[in-house]
Amino acid sequence: MNLTDLRTMLDYHYWARDRLLEVVEPLTPEQFTRDLGSSFKSIRDTLAHLHAAEWAWHSRWNGVSPTGLLPADRFSDVAAIRAAWAEIEGEIRGFVDRGGDANVEKVYHFRLFNGTEGSAPFWQMLQHLVNHGSYHRGQVTTMLRQIGAQPAKSLDMIAFFRSTK
Repeated sequence: MNLTDLRTMLDYHYWARDRLLEVVEPLTPEQFTRDLGSSFKSIRDTLAHLHAAEWAWHSRWNGVSPTGLLPADRFSDVAAIRAAWAEIEGEIRGFVDRGGDANVEKVYHFRLFNGTEGSAPFWQMLQHLVNHGSYHRGQVTTMLRQIGAQPAKSLDMIAFFRSTK
């Protein structure tokens, strides 16, 4: 794994996020917050979880280990999630750029929410962040189908590569 690979992974991750947010944007407030019985009860809560997970990893990379995620109800609509997510995206991209090649293999030490100590090389944590996003975007796709809404166009990485040719 190298710096170019990490940047490509982030490009894919945020491309897929934006595709998903495009189809979530027209939902009614009721559809956005409806309890659908998933890992996180609603589309809003799942998106808020994704944003909060990125915030938590970024915090850990900066020497702060949060003890919990940000609350989902701080986002009243998609615009609020989009704005907060754009902010953390900028911070993560800046962190990657500032760290450069030397940061790819750097091991970070942190505490999980339950207080357990952990450590991993940066590239593994960033790869996890992207994979975690793919998992939950799939859940949101299912939730959109449950409420009769149109899911996003393909969010697969190969679709990203094809779109950037």
